[in-house]
Amino acid sequence: MRQSSVRGDRSRRRRRQPDAQELGWDDSLYEETGLPPDAPGWTPPEGSAVPAGDGAGNGDGPDDGGHRKGGGRPRKGKGRKVLRWTALTVAVVIVGAAGAGYWYYEHLNANLRKAPRSLGGGGLKKPEPNAFGQTPLNILLLGSDGRNSKKDIELGGARQDADRKPLADVEMLLHVSADRSNMSVISIPRDTRVTIPQCTDPKTHEVYKQTTAAINQSLQHGGPGCTLATWQELTGVYIDHFMMVDFSGVVDMADAIGGVPVCVDGNVYSHDSKGHGSGLKLTKGTHSVQGVQALQWLRTRYGFEDNSDIGRTKAQHMYMNSMVRQLKANAKLTNPGELRDLAEAATKALTVDDGLNTVTKLYDLGGDLNRVPTKRITMVTMPWVYSPGGEYVLPKPGDAEQTFALLRSDTALDGKDRKKKPAADPKASTPKGQLEVVVQNGTNSTVNGPASGRAKVVQQQLANLGYGAASTTSVLTSQADTTLTYHGADRRGDALAVAKALGLPKSAVRESSSATGMQLVVGNDWRSGATYPKQQDGGKSADKAPESADALNGEDTKACMKVNPQYTF
Repeated sequence: MRQSSVRGDRSRRRRRQPDAQELGWDDSLYEETGLPPDAPGWTPPEGSAVPAGDGAGNGDGPDDGGHRKGGGRPRKGKGRKVLRWTALTVAVVIVGAAGAGYWYYEHLNANLRKAPRSLGGGGLKKPEPNAFGQTPLNILLLGSDGRNSKKDIELGGARQDADRKPLADVEMLLHVSADRSNMSVISIPRDTRVTIPQCTDPKTHEVYKQTTAAINQSLQHGGPGCTLATWQELTGVYIDHFMMVDFSGVVDMADAIGGVPVCVDGNVYSHDSKGHGSGLKLTKGTHSVQGVQALQWLRTRYGFEDNSDIGRTKAQHMYMNSMVRQLKANAKLTNPGELRDLAEAATKALTVDDGLNTVTKLYDLGGDLNRVPTKRITMVTMPWVYSPGGEYVLPKPGDAEQTFALLRSDTALDGKDRKKKPAADPKASTPKGQLEVVVQNGTNSTVNGPASGRAKVVQQQLANLGYGAASTTSVLTSQADTTLTYHGADRRGDALAVAKALGLPKSAVRESSSATGMQLVVGNDWRSGATYPKQQDGGKSADKAPESADALNGEDTKACMKVNPQYTF
């Protein structure tokens, strides 16, 4: 099979104690990093947000990396959950459970490293809250392969790369539905070739021009805020927060939490004479891994399936689901000493955006995540295809966009959202000529820039159709999909009539508690023409992730990694 950096893992050292060799090269260790979701129902803490909108070198080497995941097992359900997920909740839990007091709270806050949320310019428009005032929550979980400490170098190897800017080798987007009933987690292979928008380093003020490269390189363009901007540009999903962890952070948190059961369908030893492999060595069956071994599991590429980054992503999903089940099964935090260790490890391991700058906010988020039932957690890998030469991967045409669109519309990837029997569409109640519709240009893409005059073109089309009271606003914004929002159930008939006149699908019509009138935002899916372009699927919206996303449910206890025969013993 072709081998690309998506597939190659570079290890550089051989086993020793938690030495980079055994640990796994630099390939990816971030898995531990913000494990996204054990947590169910994530709700941003007060003032933290529940938002929604805004705006290559591949290689196998130590700098290319693994994927996310963090570890944990616990006995302390709630704390671990968060720890695993946000690694913060634990910190806060400790404060409360151990009665540490204000001084300790401030100590934990000081442990956290903070960085700007987005470095990519204008960004996406936050989606409007639904009719109940609810908004989905999106959190980007990153694993950094930085070697900024002796411990990171020992764990990640590649001593010669100690001064090299870190790569974001583990990248996962955790999406919690507006009603907190389900959670979807999507991973993107580290070597996926994407457009990295122009970003400005917040510390040096260096400007990195827009470029096309492997997505893990976006971290080198100013920090995690540029990776967040890159994801927003690729997916069209507004991302509220990010959390990033490094090598040593993964191990420390895994140790603080305990073991997580994982399964292999045969003996596996991720190591060969060329230095490939994470050093993971397990016999066939189920094992509880923690610390360095957990890191090895999360970083293993050579030894699972086709020795690619894709197989490693699947292993990370299995680990995360198992961790979540462990956390939920052990819901009590009783030992203050263990809680303190967990809080220290969690807060020291994380770099968060400035909207998650306190353990209180992190804790609140973790508690909210816990509301999501395990059976409604779905983990997928972005549908992908190899480039013509096989050196890197690209989003799979059609399927990748379908997956992103589900997140944008807050539709669960498991296809189990409750289906409401369609009621008869209400009739328009306001005469066309008197219906006030404000049209806004939402094509202000960070990468492509705005399509000029879009609001005026569509407003004129509405006037031609009899909606003479339609007007425009000169304020530019950006969002992937065209939407028509209204306030109050009694206005739905009017909104549907406008949508039908313009050729918009019913899914574009949305009731919002914050809407003050009827507003039509012309998105990046309608950058030209007066009539909305016909959709290839006939306007029907998908209701679950495509098969190519390789979905894994949170309650799947039978999942077991397939061992590559070249790495068995």
